[in-house]
Amino acid sequence: MTPADVCGALAAAAGADPGEVALRCVGPGLYASPVALRRGLSAQVVAERVAASAGVAEVRVDGGFVTVRVERPGDLLTWLVEAAPEPAPRQRISTAPVWPEWPRTFDNPGFCVRYAYARAAAVRRQARDLGVDAGEPVGLDAEEELRLIGVLGEFPARMGQGSRPLKRYLERLAEAYHDVHERCPALPKGAEKPGAVHAARVTLAEATRIALGSCLNTIGETPRERI
Repeated sequence: MTPADVCGALAAAAGADPGEVALRCVGPGLYASPVALRRGLSAQVVAERVAASAGVAEVRVDGGFVTVRVERPGDLLTWLVEAAPEPAPRQRISTAPVWPEWPRTFDNPGFCVRYAYARAAAVRRQARDLGVDAGEPVGLDAEEELRLIGVLGEFPARMGQGSRPLKRYLERLAEAYHDVHERCPALPKGAEKPGAVHAARVTLAEATRIALGSCLNTIGETPRERI
């Protein structure tokens, strides 16, 4: 179940258009929405209607917000890899300058974001060379992986925001990906044989590459696979 599916279920339950449903990812596979508050409805009634939707594992009410937990958080990654458009240059949404290029250290958010994209792109190239295909995003249960999936869950909603919040989102996404890249390697090492976990992590890296690239395009920068 993707964020779009969650929006659709909430919209149907609240009698709203899916485009009217504000959605925020608050954890891996966990989405919160104020749709009931905004439409003057009982959050409990909306939650009960959503509970019958396919793909929903749990629905609860938190201070008027309807919070939905989906059965398969990894569906978001599959959607990003298969359905989200490949990053391509597009018109900037702001004339504000992007980050400086130097220094190339992790203290510079510009380097941290650009390097995260380059790292994710390198995983795709190297996985192809090693014959490791992207696979079903299951078994991604390390703390770093769950955190990254949670940040990726915000991607659909973030794309409609302005340059400043989008840049802050990019910085959080890049930081989360660097942690995964270093602690949960997507590629086998030495004599290690590729397995399902590597395939899942390649999918995670590819979803991250697409999200980073699309956000970079939006703030006016063409992502580079090598820096």
